[in-house]
Amino acid sequence: MGREFELKFAATAQIHQAVEEKYGDFQEITMETTYFDTPDGALAARRVTLRQRMENGICVCTVKTPLPQGGKGEWELQWQDASTMVEKLCQIGAPRELLAWTAPGIEPICGARFVRKAKTIDCPGGSVELALDRGILLGGGRQIPLCELEVELKSGDDTVAIDFAAQIAAEFDLKPENLSKFRRAQLLSKGE
Repeated sequence: MGREFELKFAATAQIHQAVEEKYGDFQEITMETTYFDTPDGALAARRVTLRQRMENGICVCTVKTPLPQGGKGEWELQWQDASTMVEKLCQIGAPRELLAWTAPGIEPICGARFVRKAKTIDCPGGSVELALDRGILLGGGRQIPLCELEVELKSGDDTVAIDFAAQIAAEFDLKPENLSKFRRAQLLSKGE
């Protein structure tokens, strides 16, 4: 299992441009995400995210679960068959409860299409990934713009990401984005 710890901020195209100018070369990744749940919403009710994402043409399946100490448990693998992705994710260590929770079947409920510009930044005590995401969130036949900045811990303890995020937030006057892409797209699919 990987542990994901990240901080998200609302952004604008102008903020993205200013960050790129300061931090230099970013790797560009085209992403198309489909989020899944059971017909009765069993995964969302447990704050579990199940997705299949095309990343520059490579299909990656991921499940994220809440952790008591903060952050999320994260398991992912390259896999193209959505109907068997839960089984495959459990084979690599995802919680076996997922099999019972998804026994009624899974279905696509919302999604996102965006371009991520990402760069690893060395910090005192570790490193972070700085990601600039821009595109759209999709749900319920509707779409809304997506423009955010993420700071994800890559090595070190949580304070590495917290300190870097505080620095960049102050420098670019960033406001926290408290809802994940999945949660915002899910609300959109419900018309909220």
